Amino acid sequence: MDYKTIDPGANLSLFVRCYWTLHAPKETKPGKQRIIPDGCMEMIFHYGDLYKQYMEDGSSILQPRVFVFGQLTRPLEIEPTGETGIFAVRFNPDGFMPFAASPLNIMENKAVPLTELFGNDGLQLENDMLSAKTTDDRVRIIESFLTGRAGSAESIDRIIQSTITAMVTLNGQLSVSDISKELNVNRRLLERRFAAVIGLSPKQLSKIIRLQATIKMLMNEQSGSLTSIAHEGNYYDQAHFIKDFKEFTGVSPKKFYSGWLKMSALFQGME
Repeated sequence: MDYKTIDPGANLSLFVRCYWTLHAPKETKPGKQRIIPDGCMEMIFHYGDLYKQYMEDGSSILQPRVFVFGQLTRPLEIEPTGETGIFAVRFNPDGFMPFAASPLNIMENKAVPLTELFGNDGLQLENDMLSAKTTDDRVRIIESFLTGRAGSAESIDRIIQSTITAMVTLNGQLSVSDISKELNVNRRLLERRFAAVIGLSPKQLSKIIRLQATIKMLMNEQSGSLTSIAHEGNYYDQAHFIKDFKEFTGVSPKKFYSGWLKMSALFQGME
């Protein structure tokens, strides 16, 4: 498996966290891969074989060849159907807003084809990206597309940006009430802005950021027990920690560590 990340151009760094590519040969017995929420939306281009996506009721569908995946609020299980070839854009938590034509919260946990988002322009982008021969060509094509639609720096919601910065700095350990007081913003107004700009509530994003910080601790083996990890994450107690962990991963911390940690870290740029 060959996974690489690429930094965006300076003019898009306010919106795009990175581009990433993934190549892997066809597996004789492919297994499910569990992706957990990280607060970032992604635009995916499958120029290899498609991936199967498992639904909550246990059924499965084939993902579109090209799509934007809305914010995840629960674990996503996917499985390769053949040879993997993916180019993806990972947006900052508030980065997709300038490119959206509809409220982001209606895209929650959904793979939305580009044609639904951008019409004929989306179809042209899909054709151009899938026919490109190299990663450099794909970066050039997507940067041209995004640059033509990105707003100016002045259009960025500074309140949302300040809130995200505070959440990340404190690993999601600051309550929404504390944030609204610190920024002198009405809590309900903050929640409405989050729904429009990010597609998540402030509480959801804060919990996801805290979860990601916890997973990094598991990866780095900074804590020797669930009790110490819960303490480091400023959870009320171990039961609170396990409850929040299972909400976004679907499994206990112990099971996640033994079976899902490496793949989740790969898909969310932690390696």
